Amino acid sequence: MLGHTMSAMVNNSQAAPVTPPGSPHKTQLSGLDRWFEITQRGSDVGREVRGGLVTFFTMAYIIALNPIIIGSEADSTGRLISGAPKYLDAARTQVDWAAVADSKMMVAAGTALIAGLMTILMGVWGRYPLGLATGLGLNAMLAYAIAPQMTWAQAMGLVVWEGILITLLVMTGIRTAVFRAVPPPMRTAISVGIGLFVTFVGLMDAGVVRKPAGSTPVELGINGSLMGWPIAVCITGFLLLVILYTRKVRGAMLLSILLTSVLAVVVEAVFKVGPTFLADGSKKATGWALNVPKLPSAADFASPSLGTLGKVDMLGAFSPEGHFSFKVFLGLLLLVFSLLLADFFDTVGTVVAIGQEGDLLNDKGNPPHLQQILTVDSVAAMAGGLGGVSSNTSYIESAAGVGEGARTGLASVVTGIAFLLSIFLTPIVDMIPSEAAAPVLAFVGYLMMSQVAHVDWDDVEDGIPAFLTIVLMPFAYSITTGIGAGFIVYCLIKLIKGKAAQVHPLLWAVSALFVLYFGQGILMSLIDKL
Repeated sequence: MLGHTMSAMVNNSQAAPVTPPGSPHKTQLSGLDRWFEITQRGSDVGREVRGGLVTFFTMAYIIALNPIIIGSEADSTGRLISGAPKYLDAARTQVDWAAVADSKMMVAAGTALIAGLMTILMGVWGRYPLGLATGLGLNAMLAYAIAPQMTWAQAMGLVVWEGILITLLVMTGIRTAVFRAVPPPMRTAISVGIGLFVTFVGLMDAGVVRKPAGSTPVELGINGSLMGWPIAVCITGFLLLVILYTRKVRGAMLLSILLTSVLAVVVEAVFKVGPTFLADGSKKATGWALNVPKLPSAADFASPSLGTLGKVDMLGAFSPEGHFSFKVFLGLLLLVFSLLLADFFDTVGTVVAIGQEGDLLNDKGNPPHLQQILTVDSVAAMAGGLGGVSSNTSYIESAAGVGEGARTGLASVVTGIAFLLSIFLTPIVDMIPSEAAAPVLAFVGYLMMSQVAHVDWDDVEDGIPAFLTIVLMPFAYSITTGIGAGFIVYCLIKLIKGKAAQVHPLLWAVSALFVLYFGQGILMSLIDKL
C-alpha cells in the first residue's frame, strides 16, 4: 500500500477506493486488477488508459525522428541500414533519395514494433507505468560515431552486446544493488533534474527555446521573439492545459494534446505553414518542428516494411580485416562501455523520477517489482539491436502519463498497443505535431519541481551534489551526465568530511566508472596512439 501523499495531479482526479489488506471484499477484485495492482495503487482503468495514451502521444515523435537519424545515414561501406546504397555515384556526392525514403520507412516500422513489444512487456511483467523506445542520444552515437567505422549490422551487434552485458548485471543483482545504493538526497535531485530536463526538451521540441545563429547557446523563439504559427499553437496548448488542470478536468493532459492537435491541423490547412526542414535542405524558421499536422489521404497508408529486423553481425566489428586486433577491441570495448553506462543510469534516473512523481516508491525509495523493471529495460536494449533500430530504453516522457494519473503497468500496455497500431497508422500519428505534445512535457516539469523542497540545502554534503545533478541534466542535455557529476562530488565531499565509510561501496565503484566515462575522449586518444 502506498503511504505517501499523492502528487498534485492525482488529487485532481477521483481515485478508486483502496481496499484495506484483509478486507472481505478484496477477493472480489478482478484478475486484471489484482495483477496490475490497480486498486492497491489508488487508480482505476480509465485513468490508466488516459495515462497510457498521454505517454504514447508524448513519445510518438520517436517514430518520425529515429528514421531521420538511423535511416538516412550510411555506414563505412556507403550503405543504408536497409542494405541499399545511399549514393548513386562512387564519389558519394549524389544521394539516392528514393533509397533513403525506403530506409526511413523501414526504420519507422521497426521503431514502432520494438517500442510496442517492449512497452507491453514492461506493463505485463514489470507492472510499471513506463514506456520504452529507441533511446535518443544512443541512436545518434550509433549513427554518427559508430556506424561510419563499420557496417550497420556490426554496429547493431555492438548494441546487442551492450544489452547482453546490462542484462547480466541485472541477473547477477548488481544493477539492482546499484539502484538501491543511491542515497535519498540524490534520488530527489535526480527527479527534480529530470523535471527540468523534460521541460527543456519540450520547449526545444516546440521551438519556444532554440539554438540561435549568434553567440548565445540558446534563445527565446526566433531572435528573442515568439514568431510563427507553430509557436502560437504551442503556447495556446500550454494555456489550455493550465486552464483544464486548474479547473480539475479529468484527462487534462490528453485533452490538451488532442485539442491542440486539432488546432494545429486547422492552422496548417488555412495558412500552409509547412515544415522547418525543406526538401532542398534549407530551413524555414517558422515551420513545424517535426510533423506537419494535416489530414492524411488514402495514399499515405502504405504497407509497413520490417526490413531492418535481424540484420545483426555480432563478431564482425571485432575482426574488421578478418583477424583479431587488440587495439580495435579496446576501442570497441570503450564504445560499448559508453553505451552501457548511459543506458544504465538514464534508466535509474527515469525509474526514480517516475516513482516519485507517482508516489510509487516504498519507504526505502525503491519501486515495486524493481528486478522485473530493470530486466525488461535491459532486454529492450538487446531487442533494439536485433530489430535494427538502436538500443531501446525507458522514456522519461512517461512522466506525462503519470501526471495524467497512470500508476500501473496497464498504462504501459495501452502505450504499447498504440505503438503497434502506429505501424499501420503512421499518417494518423503524424497528425500530432511536437508543438502539441511539448506543452505537456513542460508542464510535467512543474509537477516534478515540487520535490526540490526535500533536499536539505543547508547541508553541503547533500546540497552541492544535488545542485550539480539538477543543473547539469538540462544544461548538458544528458541525464547520465547529471547523475555522474552528482555521484562523484557526493563521494568527494564525504571523503573530505571524513565520512567515507557512510558511502555505499557500490557508489564508490560507480563514481570511479563515471570518472572513466567523462575521460573517454582522453582514453580514445591514447588507444589511437597504440
